[in-house]
Amino acid sequence: MDSFNLANPVFTAYAIAASLMVLKIMGQGWITVYRMMKSDSGLATPEDLQAGMINKNARPEQLEKNDYVDRSRRMHRNDLENILAFLIAGLLFVLVNPDILWAQILFYGFVVARLLHSIAYATKQSHEVRATFYTIGSVIVIYMAIHVLIVILF
Repeated sequence: MDSFNLANPVFTAYAIAASLMVLKIMGQGWITVYRMMKSDSGLATPEDLQAGMINKNARPEQLEKNDYVDRSRRMHRNDLENILAFLIAGLLFVLVNPDILWAQILFYGFVVARLLHSIAYATKQSHEVRATFYTIGSVIVIYMAIHVLIVILF
């Protein structure tokens, strides 16, 4: 398992990109909570209507869809779907000992694509703009997975 240590520059690049993406996932969850608290709406489940220290004025309309909250929730779901695939494919990619420059381009390219996708989503850009950044990230993950299979099988 010499591949998985910080003496391996490919693993180091992966560790940096993966850490940034984990922070993105976790941060988006907190942004969703912040938006729910700020708008006092967009709660997800009926049990969220129980009065407490944070929700002192619980009422049924808090369960109604709120785009301000739901947009963040959709961004979070999108991150969970895409970043998880990157974390797995990237780790497998480290195992096949790719060229460091190529690995950095792919790892950091994915991070930039996801961050630009989030900015586009948060600022309500067109689907085409979001889809462009999604596609870049998706192609990177697909490439890494195929590269791993080719190295293993051939």
